[in-house]
Amino acid sequence: MERILYSDGDLRKISWIIQTSQTIISQNRKHTENYKDKITNIQSKYVALHVALFWGIGTFNIKNEDTIKIKLHEEIMYQQLKMKIPIQDEFIKNKIKFIENFIKQRKLKVEFEIINFEKNLASKILQ
Repeated sequence: MERILYSDGDLRKISWIIQTSQTIISQNRKHTENYKDKITNIQSKYVALHVALFWGIGTFNIKNEDTIKIKLHEEIMYQQLKMKIPIQDEFIKNKIKFIENFIKQRKLKVEFEIINFEKNLASKILQ
């Protein structure tokens, strides 16, 4: 089944939405004390994507071999995830490894798409 995944994060919270043709599931969480006000906004966005995939798999909202369109409003994330541009940030490198492992282990078919901030549904529930 095809799914669309939106995610976002800031210094204090993360949010995500998993959408199918029939359902929209939205979640948001406060950062754990390890991350709250201790990571950058872009690092938080990677945490949100990582948690969204992990949560989606754990709750069976994402199943093995699903097709997932991951919608990103940050150009740098798109470049790092789709185009594999070099990254200096070890925190982000680590999150990307987890994300890539989820994709590989679950045989997910993933497409990354860049969108405008206004079209990121997860940004609306982050506020």
